[in-house]
Amino acid sequence: MLTILSFLFFTGLVAILTWWLTRGDDHETSGGYFLAGRTLTFPLIAGSLLLTNLSTEQMVGLNGAAFTDGLCVMVWEVVCVVALVFMAWFFLPRFLKSGVATVPQYLEIRFDHQTQVITNVIFLFAYVGILLPIILYTGATCLMGILDVPSMLGSLPETMEMDPKTLSLWLIVWVVGIIGSIYALFGGLRTVAVSDTINGIGLFVGGFSIAYLALSQLGGGGVAEGVSILMEDQKERFNSVGSEDTSVPFGTIFSGIFLLNLFYWTTNQQIIQRTFGASSLAEGQKGVLLTGALKLLGPIYLVVPGMIAYTMFQDQEIKPDEAYGLLVNEVLPPAMTGFFAAVMIGAILSSFNSALNSSCTLFSLGFYRGVLSKDPSEEQVVRSGKMFGWVVAVIAMVIAPLLATQGNIFGYLQKMNGMYFIPIFAVVLVGMLTKRVSPLAAKAGLLVGVFAIAIGYFVEPFSTVVDSIHEFHFLGLVFSWLVVMMLVIGELRPRDTEFEQEDSGAVDMTPWRFAMPVGLVLIAMVFTIYASFADFSVLR
Repeated sequence: MLTILSFLFFTGLVAILTWWLTRGDDHETSGGYFLAGRTLTFPLIAGSLLLTNLSTEQMVGLNGAAFTDGLCVMVWEVVCVVALVFMAWFFLPRFLKSGVATVPQYLEIRFDHQTQVITNVIFLFAYVGILLPIILYTGATCLMGILDVPSMLGSLPETMEMDPKTLSLWLIVWVVGIIGSIYALFGGLRTVAVSDTINGIGLFVGGFSIAYLALSQLGGGGVAEGVSILMEDQKERFNSVGSEDTSVPFGTIFSGIFLLNLFYWTTNQQIIQRTFGASSLAEGQKGVLLTGALKLLGPIYLVVPGMIAYTMFQDQEIKPDEAYGLLVNEVLPPAMTGFFAAVMIGAILSSFNSALNSSCTLFSLGFYRGVLSKDPSEEQVVRSGKMFGWVVAVIAMVIAPLLATQGNIFGYLQKMNGMYFIPIFAVVLVGMLTKRVSPLAAKAGLLVGVFAIAIGYFVEPFSTVVDSIHEFHFLGLVFSWLVVMMLVIGELRPRDTEFEQEDSGAVDMTPWRFAMPVGLVLIAMVFTIYASFADFSVLR
């Protein structure tokens, strides 16, 4: 009962605080609804970026990967800091200069309207069919372990067609999906950003508490003893260098893993939309770099708990994605269990809200305005996004429970992300680095990239070849081919004139004067952390 009460209290507190802080916001115009009126300062940007990323596909999935492979999976947290630095230095100034609300809008300015439409379609299919269902599924899986929902439903009549575990999955998916839809569709981007920041504080407290309490329990009351036992028990697994037997072999850092991180933090609409709402370039850069600094702490609560769970539960037959929820239930007292469940709900809602809000933005500004309706009013644009959002949410809630047949959900997510991450990132990067590459090259890059990766994943004998070279190396090769193809097409069929980016005047474009030195310090810290735990003998 104490667990449920603390859960309801913190969940209600976040909702009330979010309503109070955003009650006077503009939710009627597209600028206010989709971009928070371009008023976001660096604490809100960093808090929202961090918690949007730290949903349950990270907490559950990455700890599950650590349960299987050990410390080497920290590459997903550490390498992303380099991508965030590049976002602050290179990508964000170009996006804000154009005053866009979506990545496809930037591609329309750089290339043409058809490129924007194709990119919108790719994003929407990916969010509806991949991202949103995975967020709901991993969230439900984690909450089932923390709150032990199947046991609560175990007293149901035996005539029920679903077993308690399956019923719990469906129930949590739909409850969280409906609540998240209300947040995202009635509040807009600022509501999402504020609730993200409040939940982010709770997530940090809870995430570090799990690691601390688990180490303390492992050490019989002493954290230092727990660390000693963990390192002794998993001496070979405390290695930042992944062997060929892991999900992240060392060589893949320099191909697919680095590219996936670059797309995720520089071009993924769901993530970077809050940076488009920055009040100035300086605020945006500070928010992005603060996120990078905080991500350096990520392995403590996204990798170490999974390794602790391995020591505690390795003799039990559990799925990797069940490890984190079981660990939380094992080490937290009832009052804190409810609090952490509420925090996890917040993390789920954060990513779900952000992806749903981004889907609405892509649809309203990319399809409804200009394709379905030539000159709609601001009210019609916002209303179309809300209606589309409800349709998307229902589809995601139907798909999510069906993912229970997958193995490691984090690995599945990264694999599926590659199908749209790589082509879109290649087109954006070529567009920013060149002036004469034409719309024809961009459209070819998008379509060829998506189909080539899909064929490599799912069509024999190509999938066998991809498996033999590792899917992340395959993504790196496809990216290289796409860039070369677009450059060749750009030489054969160039633009009539060179592209010159105009300043839209949307925000103050004065850069933060410490952006360069802070970024260099963060990159140096990445190499230091990685080298400190590296044992290259596994590559022999």
